[in-house]
Amino acid sequence: LAAAGRLTLAAADSYPAKAVTVIVAYPPGGRNDVAARLVMQPLAAYLSQPVVVENRAGAGGIIGAQVAAKAAPDGYTFLLAAINHSILTTLKPNMQYDLERDFVPVGMVAAFPIILVIDPSLPFKSVQDLIAYAKANPNKLSYGSSGSGGGTHLAAELFCSMTGIKMLHVPYKGSAPAMTDLLGGHIQLMFADSPSAMPQIKKDKVRALGISARQRSVLMPELPTIAEAGVPGYESNSWVGIVAPAGTPGPIIAKVNADLVKSLNDPTVKAKLLEVGGEPMPGTPDQFGKFIHSETVKWAKIIKEANIPMLD
Repeated sequence: LAAAGRLTLAAADSYPAKAVTVIVAYPPGGRNDVAARLVMQPLAAYLSQPVVVENRAGAGGIIGAQVAAKAAPDGYTFLLAAINHSILTTLKPNMQYDLERDFVPVGMVAAFPIILVIDPSLPFKSVQDLIAYAKANPNKLSYGSSGSGGGTHLAAELFCSMTGIKMLHVPYKGSAPAMTDLLGGHIQLMFADSPSAMPQIKKDKVRALGISARQRSVLMPELPTIAEAGVPGYESNSWVGIVAPAGTPGPIIAKVNADLVKSLNDPTVKAKLLEVGGEPMPGTPDQFGKFIHSETVKWAKIIKEANIPMLD
């Protein structure tokens, strides 16, 4: 055991000796892919080796995660985990991998606050106005989401659960078509991720009532949180972070985390993440691991309460 420990430390001292791969389980050009590329560039400089972002899209993030889970735990393959991966643990219980069993946390990268936006023709001026109307008129309000079981859908279901209201869910294949129908008056509201919502808010095409973060966001400091606007304890963010295959040596995890934190604290990286609607979230592996667990438990409860169907 002592000899194995010395070998692990020696490997960590010489790490990395070649290029590092970060698997992004989503298509190029999307929010998660952009966030990964923004952060990996300075990370490569700190590691003194190339960091290759490899897109393995498909099945809502499952394909890329499966590839990463089977990779050698040697510090040369990582996964950009996202909120969908914590949700899929419940929605698709027969997957070939488990986010908490088959991976170890390295560090969170960014949070993308979800914003409650409505058709500006509606009379609601606050979250409380919307809740009062919805309580008096069950299922009269329709909300769009990026898809059944996705982060924006569950953000709305969490809101309904905590306020005791009922609204009609209209799922779309992505946030863009949902926002298009909101702008066209076909749905009344949506819980939209910040990259989708902010351009329309700035153009006064939609009205923002609150933001889902625990505290007011630097992206829109004038906008109250949904918690302070009348739903105490409400919080729901899209997020991304780095995980590694289970068994990856602790010293390597510690090194990559330290360099990841340096990258996220870089003023240029911070500014660019904010431009795409993300807030840098540097932290320790332990903090990220606890966060992943809390997210998995929270969304499992909402999925069961809302009777959201399991995925095939």
